[in-house]
Formats: sequence, C-alpha cells, structure tokens
Amino acid sequence: MTAPVFVTDDLTAAAPGATITLDGPEGRHAVSVRRLRAGEDIVLTDGAGHGAYGTVAAVEGKDRLDVTVTEVRAEPAPTPRITVVQALPKGDRGELAVETMTETGVDAVVPWAASRCITQWKGDRGMKALGKWRATAREAGKQSRRLRFPDVAEAATTQQVAQLLAGADFAAVLHEEGAEPLATAALPATGEIVLVVGPEGGVSPDELATFAEAGAKPYRLGRSVLRTSTAGTAATALLLARTGRWS
Repeated sequence: MTAPVFVTDDLTAAAPGATITLDGPEGRHAVSVRRLRAGEDIVLTDGAGHGAYGTVAAVEGKDRLDVTVTEVRAEPAPTPRITVVQALPKGDRGELAVETMTETGVDAVVPWAASRCITQWKGDRGMKALGKWRATAREAGKQSRRLRFPDVAEAATTQQVAQLLAGADFAAVLHEEGAEPLATAALPATGEIVLVVGPEGGVSPDELATFAEAGAKPYRLGRSVLRTSTAGTAATALLLARTGRWS
C-alpha cells in the first residue's frame, strides 16, 4: 500500500533515526480514520517542500502517533512557476478547479472576482469560500503526494490581476478568440508564468484591454471551449509538459 501523507508544521527535527510526533487533527485522522498501526509506512510534510519518510513507531490514544524517520527529502521550488488566476465559478466548481489543478501541479491559485462572475465573495461568505479553497488545495496536495502545496491567495480585483500579469515573464489570458494557441506560445525556461481563466460568461472587453496593457495576450487551448472549472487544469498540464517540468 502506498504510504499516506500527513501535514505537520515543524520538520526542523527531521533526520534519519529521529522520532517525530503527529497529533492534533492530522494525528486523529491517521489513527482514527486511516487506522495506522506500528510498523506501517507514513510520509510527513510541511507543504513547503520538506518531507520526512518513515514508519509508525507507536500509537497513543485516538489522535497521536510517533514516527521513526528513515529518509528526509527537500523539494526545490519549481521553475518556471505557474500561477493560475481563476475566476470565481458557481457552486462547488471552484473547489473542483483547485483540486484538479493542485493534483496536476499548479504552484499558485489566485481567485478573481471578474465582472461577469455570478458568484461574488463578500464578507464572511468570502472568507468561508477562501477557506474552502485553501483546505481543498491542502487535501489535494496530500492526495497527490506533493511536498510543496500551491499557494491560494486572497481574492483579487481586476487591477490587482493586471499588476500580477505585468510582473510575469509570460502572461496569458485563455480566450476562445485568441489568435495563437497556447500550445505554440514561446515560454520562458525560468521565472513566472501567469495564466488567467475567465468566468463562464467570458472575460469582458474592458478586462481584456486592461490585461493587454499589462502585457497579457489572449491564447486559445483548442477547438473546443472548456468550462472555467476545467480550463485551468488543462492549461496547467500543457504548460508543465511544454516547460519540461513533466519530463
């Protein structure tokens, strides 16, 4: 069985032969839900690129276990870094987008309140929705056995997205009327790639103009038009393959 992954905030003491205690919610999940027992393999990560691989040494109660470390790994920050600006979809499709982009390998997700978004994050509702996106990224990172989880930023305005695009080494807006396919775009070997995925109603002409001023060109994925909840995942896969990060 593949060793399950759990998150711990502190891996400073991680070294072969060391013992690390996993408790709290993650410990409870390991003991009471996954029912791990002594001798079983386990992986601990801080989600920031560090991992401790080992075996369960002992289980205490319902929410605590000790792990004997056999190997420590450090995963460097990938390059080029891929950030997807994701317009807010309806219902739980935002969480679906974050989940699949995380499993695919995106490095950062920026929620965007586009003018044509039906969903709007305001007040407590916005904070709750952002919390769900971040929790989804964390769980999907564990599920896909990543040591470095994607950053999920606070919701951005169109002007804030434009600033992000202006600082990118490659900036693109997915658009069905883009003259050039993303599959043939000249991509940087290092630096930052920022990709904008619009809402179901599309990116407005004013938004396209603002992004163009920031240096972002419109690109198309293919002949078919994907939903906003799946376009980012397809584009991330394409970029990972084309930049050599999947090689």
